[in-house]
Amino acid sequence: MDKFVLKDDVLTNIITALDSTDTFYDTMKYVIKEAQRFLFTSNAGIYQISSDGSSLNLAVDYSSEKARKLEKGPFRADGFFLADDQGALVTTYSDLTESQKKIMDKLGFKTCVFVPIHINSVCAMYFAIIESRNEIKFSEEQIQFIKDVTMIVQSIAQRKVTNNSLISSYEVLREILSRIGSGIMVFDRNNGNVLFENDIAKSSQEYRRALKSVTENKMPDLDNLQFNLKPVEHYDARSGLWFSIKFSGLTWIDGSDAIVCNASDITLQKKNQQKIEYQANNDFLTGIYNRMKSETDLVKLLARSAQTGEKGAVLFLDLDDFKHINDGLGHQFGDILLQEIASNLQNIPMIRKHCYRMGGDEFLVIVDHDSYDGIDRIIKAIVSLFNKPWDLMGTEYLCTMSMGVAIFPDNSLDVNEIVKMADMAMYEAKISGKNRYAYYDSKKGINTSRRYDIENNMRQAIATEIEEFLVYYQPVINTENNECVSCEALVRWDSKALGFIGPGEFIPLAEYLGLITDIGDYVFEKACLQCKKWNDMGFPDFKININLSVVQLLQMNIVENIKNMTKRTGVNPKNLTLEVTESFAINDMDRVLKIIKEFKESGFNIALDDFGTGYSSLNYIKKLPLDVIKVDKTFIDDILTDEYAQSFVKLIVELSKTIGTKVVVEGIENEEQCKMIKNLGVNFIQGFYYGRPVSSIEFERNYLGKKLEGSNYVIEDEKKERLCI
Repeated sequence: MDKFVLKDDVLTNIITALDSTDTFYDTMKYVIKEAQRFLFTSNAGIYQISSDGSSLNLAVDYSSEKARKLEKGPFRADGFFLADDQGALVTTYSDLTESQKKIMDKLGFKTCVFVPIHINSVCAMYFAIIESRNEIKFSEEQIQFIKDVTMIVQSIAQRKVTNNSLISSYEVLREILSRIGSGIMVFDRNNGNVLFENDIAKSSQEYRRALKSVTENKMPDLDNLQFNLKPVEHYDARSGLWFSIKFSGLTWIDGSDAIVCNASDITLQKKNQQKIEYQANNDFLTGIYNRMKSETDLVKLLARSAQTGEKGAVLFLDLDDFKHINDGLGHQFGDILLQEIASNLQNIPMIRKHCYRMGGDEFLVIVDHDSYDGIDRIIKAIVSLFNKPWDLMGTEYLCTMSMGVAIFPDNSLDVNEIVKMADMAMYEAKISGKNRYAYYDSKKGINTSRRYDIENNMRQAIATEIEEFLVYYQPVINTENNECVSCEALVRWDSKALGFIGPGEFIPLAEYLGLITDIGDYVFEKACLQCKKWNDMGFPDFKININLSVVQLLQMNIVENIKNMTKRTGVNPKNLTLEVTESFAINDMDRVLKIIKEFKESGFNIALDDFGTGYSSLNYIKKLPLDVIKVDKTFIDDILTDEYAQSFVKLIVELSKTIGTKVVVEGIENEEQCKMIKNLGVNFIQGFYYGRPVSSIEFERNYLGKKLEGSNYVIEDEKKERLCI
């Protein structure tokens, strides 16, 4: 608690001792113990002067825990630390002479404040505040507090001696109450009339409104003992100030039952409290709620669901390829993106108070019971946010998200479990191709343990034996003579612990965990060595296409890194075709142009992979110095019957002739598709019709330098086979 507020509370409590009917010893014990709540010194006491005035005896004492107990006395009363007037004399050990220090050592004092207590104009006692552990320096506020307490003690002692009413202490009481830095009003308990106001309550409208509003609305019940322990907080809307109002019972000077109301300004305390609560519940970067707040809110909503059966939902969002932005463009761009996403999520009406950043690039949205009927609209609104590029410091960047949805109470009523289920559903959306959402499916949930097995073993494989990852090669066929003129390098994983794992299962997870760069560099170097070997075997023009992941391409030293690997392996750059995805190209054209030009100047060929999946492909393709355009297989699946797909491929073929590039069509699976593609004038074909990805040994035996007629392969899971780095 703030010291200023604590001082006022303590003085208010001590003032009530004026009306105490307890013994002088018990009353003083209470007073000095209350005083210690503000001063925090080791000891306090009341010293009584002997009848002959020659010595002091400790009449009442208080010692904090582990503090040295005060000497009871008697000891000589002519001490240098005793004041002879109404003032307070502060004595510090280091300021004394050697003889004086010996006296202090005997008493155990390091710093002390003695204030005389006069009864009938005669100094009869001393109120003492003592520090026996270390020297301390009292502030002016603390000294004044000690003087005020002494005046109250003096009034109590005088009353005990004269057995008079509180009228004899009124002037002392009024002086002390007026000096307290808070507003004080005394009310008649029976009729609510104001019996006394201190100067602050009279002059300050803010304090007066605070005191009046509380007492007029509800006069406290003094029979309720808890009432003294719970101050009332009041907010004054006109001034913007907060007040803490404490009530104490008192018999007033005229003998009537009274209530003392002490209003302290706690605005600074409230602001500090609000700041602490904000920092505890809000994300420092985006300003929206954080993980801790999400758990607190979920506990309440799940408890309501348990009672009423009302439904709600947890939406878990993870940005697709966010690491690409941080690693390539820098954390400044990443921070701006996170802030933009947070702001846009809060603008969706039904969830603006239930958006949370869980950490990194993960967000959580809670759909409460009142909004659950509109969950479809909420999901649609979130999806639409990510279907357009984000403006990052003047640069448009496309960043999508994968989202998982779990329903409560249907899926779970446990906080950790419902979030985990939404996370699992999000991962299902991610491995299904990203940029989509999925509801939690308990049948798929049983595969969670396998996901963690894959993650743990992949981390271990990369850290220790990255050789577990294999490079397979798929032939690329020249349509003019059916000759295998190149191939694409694709990664596979033969885990010692888990066996052979398809790329569709581990590559999305590797991207999600940020492990794809290590795998990509390993695959690139292996492919370079293989290309060099085949070139030296008598196939000097044979080329290998190598995919560069977006994470690799966004590294600041990507060009230098690729050139260093080609130098180490001795391969000729003209026999390597570097494949970049269209999604990377559309996000930062200036950066892409710079990278591709540097690659071209070093002798590499450049292919644009997955062409046709972007939203503005034809607007920028002419700007890029490309050697190859690879048409995405989605246009091939229905090319025999889809006139749009046929027209699109034909358009790309005509465009490639104009800009001087070659066209490769992926995903050819049967003879009819092959014939159609050849008739459209495509230069090169890649797909299961001519061959699956195989090991280097098998590729060398079956495809290297050979002409192929093509054959239909049985396709069990074509999608997984095609996923590659």
